[in-house]
Amino acid sequence: MNVLQGNGFAADIIRSPKRKNAAIKIKKGQVFVMVPKSYSMTVIEALVAKKSRWIKEKLAIQNEILAIQPKAFVSGETFSCLDREHPLRIEPGRYPAVTLRQDELVVSVRDETADNAPVIKQLLIKWYKQRAESELAGKTGIYAEIIGVKPSSITVKTFKARWGSCSITGDIYYNWKLIIAPGRIVDYVVIHELCHMLHHNHSPAFWRAVERYCRDYRDCRAWLKMNGARLEV
Repeated sequence: MNVLQGNGFAADIIRSPKRKNAAIKIKKGQVFVMVPKSYSMTVIEALVAKKSRWIKEKLAIQNEILAIQPKAFVSGETFSCLDREHPLRIEPGRYPAVTLRQDELVVSVRDETADNAPVIKQLLIKWYKQRAESELAGKTGIYAEIIGVKPSSITVKTFKARWGSCSITGDIYYNWKLIIAPGRIVDYVVIHELCHMLHHNHSPAFWRAVERYCRDYRDCRAWLKMNGARLEV
């Protein structure tokens, strides 16, 4: 394995006689360039130089993800929802529950001295999903009327690597974690999926439609790329 010094990063070169095409993989902040055995260093250097900007963007995103501190499920921790920050308050109660009380997320637990983190996390996820179903349905209805489309259904799900999708029959699905993002980001994703009912692809015509209803969609896309990993409970 050779190491190639790129523009601000190092890349491990992995040659394989079975590989027919080159590929670049970034894992845990490390760059791997996988190439056929026949590739010369000149060809590899040109490939890495051409993809240098993309590599640095991916490295920046991964470094952000690695630096994220997990949430603490204790009083005083804050949780975002649309454009608001809600402080968490743990209090004793007969039944485990979450209520929004004057901007505070109040979680009731039976025994404050026990390790309630797993229970609190699940209660908060349930609360977020309920808010997502309500807020996303409302926003979809508003923008659907503006754009002039009629979705067949709206469903909130858990996705690993997407924020929304639209089927060919007009069924729209959203990632519930989207509700943690700022309102303008949520609006962008809603508009994005509704515009797929006009153009079921990512053609120039599709992006023109998105821009018609979301002027700063490029900034919103960039925000999601850089901050999407932070939308966690």
